[in-house]
Amino acid sequence: MTERRDRLDQPREPGRVQLPKFDPEAFGRWSESIARYMGTAKFIVYMTVVIAAWFAWNTLAPENLRFDPYTFTFLTLVLSLQASYAAPLILLAQNRQTDRDRLIMEEDRRRAAMQKADTEFLAREIAALRIALNDVATRDFLRTELSRLADELDEAALRREKRARQDEASSRPASTDPYED
Repeated sequence: MTERRDRLDQPREPGRVQLPKFDPEAFGRWSESIARYMGTAKFIVYMTVVIAAWFAWNTLAPENLRFDPYTFTFLTLVLSLQASYAAPLILLAQNRQTDRDRLIMEEDRRRAAMQKADTEFLAREIAALRIALNDVATRDFLRTELSRLADELDEAALRREKRARQDEASSRPASTDPYED
């Protein structure tokens, strides 16, 4: 497949500079690694050692071996260049972190909304179960009802027995013998 600029049937776009293509994600990861390294004590110690060595060399070395005279113009240029690249790299890393934080917050909000909906659903279900349980006989209720029914049956059996004895006693002929019973 030919690219658009190689096609003869389409005009070129005037004044358009073709910049090299790069992967923004890879560049972002690289810039974050540099920004993370620049934020460590190790970097500050190394930077301090390099600057101290620079000062020592350019003040203590013989005149003909010094590469940056007393005002340290070249050191100032190097540090300015380092700062001019460090600031945008740090900002890029912060922007990427902000984007990640935003995605995490959105995911947290989505999960919180789902959990809230689940909680509300469960609360409604529990309320429905409580309402339904008010109509259902519980174990304690059944036990008390059964023991009350058993007591009533015992009383009825005693009354029947008593009535049966009375009926039996009334159906016997009255005997005059006091020792008979």
